[in-house]
Amino acid sequence: MAMLRLRITGTEDDARAISDLLQSIEGIEHVEETDDLMPHMDDDDSSSAGLSDDIGPGTHELEVEVGNDSTAQKVRDAVQELALELDVFVEYETDEG
Repeated sequence: MAMLRLRITGTEDDARAISDLLQSIEGIEHVEETDDLMPHMDDDDSSSAGLSDDIGPGTHELEVEVGNDSTAQKVRDAVQELALELDVFVEYETDEG
């Protein structure tokens, strides 16, 4: 069993669309959006202190558990196609299990 981790640079709607796509692919064992566990704290002396952090697109991380390498490739192909359509950036990290 393999675990794919996807980092999506885009809106919440973009991340939801990709998550919905993943749910529809046969052979997917589990899809979960993981929260950012690290707090982002501004330094009071920083030049960016007090600036809004919602100006650009956000990042969203998904964990996808797949049954085999063939399904993992189907995920990459389908997500790549949708990412191009949505104009979002997707990074992958794999953890072979």
